[in-house]
Amino acid sequence: MNWFNNLVAQILPFVPKPFVKIFSQQYIAGENLDDAVAKVKELMSQNICATLDLLGEEVKIKEDALHAVEMYKQILKTIHEQKLDSNISVKPTQMGLKIDKEFCYNNIKSLVEEAKKYNNFVRIDIEDSSCVDDTHEICMRVAKEYDNVGTAIQAYMRRLIGDLNKLIPMKINLRICKGAYYWEPRSVVYKDGSIINDSYDYAMEKLLSNGCYVAVATHDEKLVFKALSIVDKYSLEPDQYEFQMLYGVDRELRKIIVESGHRLRVYVPFGKEWFAYSIRRLKENPKMVSYIIKNTFLKITGRA
Repeated sequence: MNWFNNLVAQILPFVPKPFVKIFSQQYIAGENLDDAVAKVKELMSQNICATLDLLGEEVKIKEDALHAVEMYKQILKTIHEQKLDSNISVKPTQMGLKIDKEFCYNNIKSLVEEAKKYNNFVRIDIEDSSCVDDTHEICMRVAKEYDNVGTAIQAYMRRLIGDLNKLIPMKINLRICKGAYYWEPRSVVYKDGSIINDSYDYAMEKLLSNGCYVAVATHDEKLVFKALSIVDKYSLEPDQYEFQMLYGVDRELRKIIVESGHRLRVYVPFGKEWFAYSIRRLKENPKMVSYIIKNTFLKITGRA
């Protein structure tokens, strides 16, 4: 099936948008906030919480970044007013990182301040290797003043151990993911899947054993098992960690996790930038093609 996944992912950029939308609508909530709110409420009915993500990145104009900040403030207000079990995820390059780091810092800090008013949380997403240092620095600066901010690490990064040693003393709330920027060179990231999994395992155990709150973001059941074994090993409580998954991916596994008594958060992206996001996601992880086709079949046959 790998050859099929890769073939579909490679040809998608040349396929008309309406056809790509057939794929994207399985894992993107829609183009506007109302669409996303409906999906979050649906997830909540299944005892699943969410993180809302306004699609968009690599902003080059300050006005566009400021517009994204205002949109996120509206999202936080809506979460509060509609009593949604959701926080927000923001991309540094959408907040203006590639324009000016201090400008980006101020934008993210303003969102964390706004979220604090609503007793909510801001996750600063991790992007490609060129953004990692600045992203972690911004997060640590904001975390010195506020306790409702966190960021992420990528297990395929060769720099992982150093990043952990830097972030753990501050007890930064961290999401662990494998890493998705497929074009990164071997000098920067591991290319061997077994090494990436070992790195992921190492990060989970080091963080959880040091009292950090960890978001285990994976659809890999081997890593889910490893996380559960670490939770058992250290007798951790359910409020010390959570699992995270992408919207529309492996609904069966997320149901298993929830019914086993663990907190699960689903990443719910929405917005008008769905096409670029769809292409990047599928090229980063061609295996998602199989997930999408399977879930589409289950939905059509009424078995989802």
